[in-house]
Amino acid sequence: MTQVADRKPSARVRAIVARVVWAVFVVCASALAVAALLIALDAEPTNPFVEFVLDVADGVDLGIFSLENPIKEFGGKNGETTTALFNYGIGAVAYLVVGRVLERVIRP
Repeated sequence: MTQVADRKPSARVRAIVARVVWAVFVVCASALAVAALLIALDAEPTNPFVEFVLDVADGVDLGIFSLENPIKEFGGKNGETTTALFNYGIGAVAYLVVGRVLERVIRP
């Protein structure tokens, strides 16, 4: 039997909820990371996949890591790319840290 199956029902539910919370935060972090990569690679913004990823990243940036109002904005030749990598990268790390903390708090 698995560890989850050996626990009380309430502990099993908490373990499953913790895994789901962690998975949601990983998906959000991944969306930001992939969006930053697509911006760095100068992907075609009219491509449906690129458009979808950038829309999802725009939704999960919570306005804190937004490219319209970034935490730090870089200028120069590659300023837009550097701004995206910095802000979306910080956002992805924040999602992973918060997700892991919540997962540890929820899990029995």
